[in-house]
Amino acid sequence: MKISVPITSLLMALWILLSSLPLFAQEKRITILHTNDLHSNLLGLSPNLDYTPRVTGDDETRGGFARLAAVLKRERDKRPGATLTVDGGDFLMGTLFHMLAREEAMELTLMQAMGYDAVVLGNHEFDLKPRGLARIISRAAASGGLPNLVLANALFSKESDRDDTLEEEFKKGRVKPYLVIDRGGIKIGIFGIMGKDAAEKAPFASPVKFADPVATARRIVQELREKERVDLVICLSHSGIGKIKKFSEDEILAKEVKGIDVIVGGHTHTLLARPLQVGSTLILQAGSYGRYVGVLDLIWEGGQVKSRGYELLPVDDGAVGDPEIQGRIEGFIAALDARVLKEKGLSFYQTIAKTAFDLPIAEEESPLGNLIADALLWYANKLDYDPRDPASKVVAAFESNGLIREGLSRGKTGNLAVADIFRTIPLGIGPDDTLGYPLITCYLTAAEIKKALEVLTSVYPFKGSSYFLQVSGLRFTYNPLRVPFDRVTAIWLGNEEEGFRILDYSDRKTLYRVVANIYNATFLKIIGGFTYNILTIVPKDRQGKPLADLSLALIDGDKGKPGIQEVKEWVGVIEYLASFPPGEGERVPAIPGKYRGKLGRIVSEASLNPVALVARGTWVTWAAAGAVVLFLVVVVSLVLFSRWLLSRRRRRLKWKKRFMKPIK
Repeated sequence: MKISVPITSLLMALWILLSSLPLFAQEKRITILHTNDLHSNLLGLSPNLDYTPRVTGDDETRGGFARLAAVLKRERDKRPGATLTVDGGDFLMGTLFHMLAREEAMELTLMQAMGYDAVVLGNHEFDLKPRGLARIISRAAASGGLPNLVLANALFSKESDRDDTLEEEFKKGRVKPYLVIDRGGIKIGIFGIMGKDAAEKAPFASPVKFADPVATARRIVQELREKERVDLVICLSHSGIGKIKKFSEDEILAKEVKGIDVIVGGHTHTLLARPLQVGSTLILQAGSYGRYVGVLDLIWEGGQVKSRGYELLPVDDGAVGDPEIQGRIEGFIAALDARVLKEKGLSFYQTIAKTAFDLPIAEEESPLGNLIADALLWYANKLDYDPRDPASKVVAAFESNGLIREGLSRGKTGNLAVADIFRTIPLGIGPDDTLGYPLITCYLTAAEIKKALEVLTSVYPFKGSSYFLQVSGLRFTYNPLRVPFDRVTAIWLGNEEEGFRILDYSDRKTLYRVVANIYNATFLKIIGGFTYNILTIVPKDRQGKPLADLSLALIDGDKGKPGIQEVKEWVGVIEYLASFPPGEGERVPAIPGKYRGKLGRIVSEASLNPVALVARGTWVTWAAAGAVVLFLVVVVSLVLFSRWLLSRRRRRLKWKKRFMKPIK
């Protein structure tokens, strides 16, 4: 019996067979849209007063969630069904909006509305402590506004209950170690990691700790590849990219962990014009504050992932903001006015002062750094100095660049609103569980003031910009070529208006009252443990007794009330600006011209002159000098000994030639 098969059927069967083979497999395309370090910047910056998201072509601000939403939607519409939107962490902390984060979860609910598929938790998500983060997640979930959250290396305490509520949110699956998404026919595994440096900068996460990111990533990648059988692995890594390769955590992660196709990074606020490639891994990061969206187009074909192109898209007034998102943000502003600012006699867009110039922050003595440090000194003395008691006067203030988050921009009008000023120094939480770092005062010796300044000279160069200190009430010089931890060469106390007087920093008895926020004061207290006890600083009370608990040194804003009424540094900065006299022909306080540039408070005087390298040195310098001398003595001794041995050998050979006769 003969069976005839139509030629078309044969061709169809052959096509199905061949198309199932890798060589003939149809390519699949996916686009990753990514942001990182949004830091509650729901409005465009800077300044917020200039931001007009409902129209285009009339401002120079960048970012803003309404415009960000519009850009994300535009890019998705170009590629229907084949996009993935992710964020590299630190969506929280940075503007007035985070003041109601625990109650409203504004950031997460808006990110859900904007279509984010996955978001990793960053270190600043823990600024409100584990219970605060748990409240934010729970509130967002209750309102139906929770995007997928991922974090694989969080470790919860078995001894303490202070992280139990957050652990419950993890157990409920609201934060997962990883998730698997099918998009455009591609099976995608996404996991989240907290880097080592980020973990170090999350002191309020305690008792939560974080496992080694590389070891965790290896385990998760293996599970995604072997158990979940994913086609594409994406790591949302809140770790960062460093200027020094050996400290560049995302590059280390890509090198040490095989099987990660894409790392979407955060933490270091790095703006990468194109992906970094380490092996077969692409590393992305899009700056900060939603000013850019990164767009990576990928092809998946035959088990291989290839890049089709990458671009950074600016989020500016070229896009009309999403009206629904902007409407919700305006509702949040009204809530802030009513529930946070009204009791302080303030409002979100209220103009506090006017400036004729920008006040930037930089890794050097900066105009904004000087202004903020001056504000802390002024505010502490305003609230807690009795002129009849000279010892109560605060003589110096310290602020770190890591807590100054944004400069002040003149913008179109020069008007500085409450929202803009708050954004310069927005972080923290106090012992009373209210937001904003409170101010403390304590007493240090002159020798300890020098040690505090050595953080700038010796810790900052290795650890980065967060450790650069801005100061008020003093000026100092240092030689960056001296031995680390003993580079400060002279200190003067005083100010630009009244003059300065030399400080004898060898004095270990006289006490001087200083001010800092509680975070920086805590850092100065523990810095000795990270510097081999060389920079050990012991904050003291007025009688010279060590302060075991720095919360006992909080400035009390109202001594007439029971307990301590915490004084927030952001309020102090606003009040300092409001204290300036108006400019000519103005009714609004004007920023003084002294803040246009540097004031000579931090002066580097590099010198290899032997006297300059050891003058007024502490034991650190003399120990190093002794080691150098010992080394030179050893080297010279070895050279002399070698020459003596060589000379002796030559004499012996000469003696042998002269007196020894050959044996026949």
